[in-house]
Amino acid sequence: MKHHARPVQPVRERPAGRERPLRSHNDRMSVPNDKALQDLQKVLDISRAMVATHELDDLLPLIIHHSLELLEAERATLFLHDEARNELVARIATGVRELRVPADKGFCGETVRTGKTLVVPDAYADSRFNPQVDKDTGFHTRNIMSVPLRGYEGKLVGVLQVLNKRTGDFAPYDVELAETLGAQAGVVIQRARLIEHYVQKQKMERAMQIARDIQRGLLPEAAPEIPGFDAAGLSEPADETGGDTFDFIPLPNGRWAFVVADATGHGIGPALVIAETRAMLRASAQLTRAESTSVAEILRTANQLLARDLGGGTFVTCFLGVLDPAAGVLTYASAGHGPLLFYHRAEDAFEQVAATSLPLGVMEEAEFDEVRQFKFAPGDWVVVTTDGVFEAMDARKNMFGVERMLDAIRSRRDGSAKDLIAELQSTVARFAAGLPQADDLTAIALKKI
Repeated sequence: MKHHARPVQPVRERPAGRERPLRSHNDRMSVPNDKALQDLQKVLDISRAMVATHELDDLLPLIIHHSLELLEAERATLFLHDEARNELVARIATGVRELRVPADKGFCGETVRTGKTLVVPDAYADSRFNPQVDKDTGFHTRNIMSVPLRGYEGKLVGVLQVLNKRTGDFAPYDVELAETLGAQAGVVIQRARLIEHYVQKQKMERAMQIARDIQRGLLPEAAPEIPGFDAAGLSEPADETGGDTFDFIPLPNGRWAFVVADATGHGIGPALVIAETRAMLRASAQLTRAESTSVAEILRTANQLLARDLGGGTFVTCFLGVLDPAAGVLTYASAGHGPLLFYHRAEDAFEQVAATSLPLGVMEEAEFDEVRQFKFAPGDWVVVTTDGVFEAMDARKNMFGVERMLDAIRSRRDGSAKDLIAELQSTVARFAAGLPQADDLTAIALKKI
């Protein structure tokens, strides 16, 4: 007799994370049909309740509550997966404080790693169990079921951990119920997190826009009208808010103070620092409104106030010049800010001056007594920028540099201060060739007519 071998049927593998425990005929028959129907109805009711809940802080306790009821358990914890930090975060837990645990440790870590539901019938008999939590809370863990929660396209959203089946051990039927609930909960949680991120982003964008509007409101609305002189200024932040500023401060007897300041970094933090710096410089100037207003005194007062407020590593570079139009003299000092550019029209020559003292906020006892003067002749310029101008980069990481600044200034030496500032800005933009602005760009220009 010939024996004919039966053809071998290929085994169809389930996608990763979709495995379910094998259930025997007896397992299914052990659950009465009416209970199964009741539980199915409960799952449907829970799903409807979850879909109707959009706030994550409302959704998580809802899932916890219904999980305890449906699975007849004493305690449950829902961990959200923080993929960036490889952590599981329990934003709410019944009877337990908020938890943050590694996503590759313990029972939850095993669930994350395998993508499968984990059932532990005797927690204390399992070496992966940490009894310290029970010691800290007074709770006694008997058995555990850990269920992966997956969102759209199977992305892991979190882990639902359920403790202590009230009527004994977690059975395969409980696993099926938990995974059915988990499949619904994962998608709803994913949706709620996306909504939460969207709302937070909108709030942040609105807050940043308000901050930007406030900061722009602190800049001078127009350049001052000074007999015999032409002035202009510009400040363009790299982000919604910036760490640069410029200011024109009126002083007695027709004199004007010119300020360019740059806080370390850019963004909302430096924006707050630079707003404080502007306020302190203005306040210091008001306190010394006599005709003998001292550049050194203004900087010294502002520095002492800033140094008391700023922490280590935060400082502000600042140029401060006081113009006496009648004498045609600019008296100035630079707290860590440079280079300062002075253009002599008659000689067609530039003079670059370095900082004269430490930045503001570094040392409370710092002195700013090194004060210099620049005597204007017709056609002469003073141009002060922040490092966002000369440190601008192109695609090849070449720096814009001071020499290109000098060329731009020279090309507009016979024009207005506003035109010169615009030329600097456009030249930097052409040099960057479409690259995003990496740093705040601020400049002032003062010309003797």
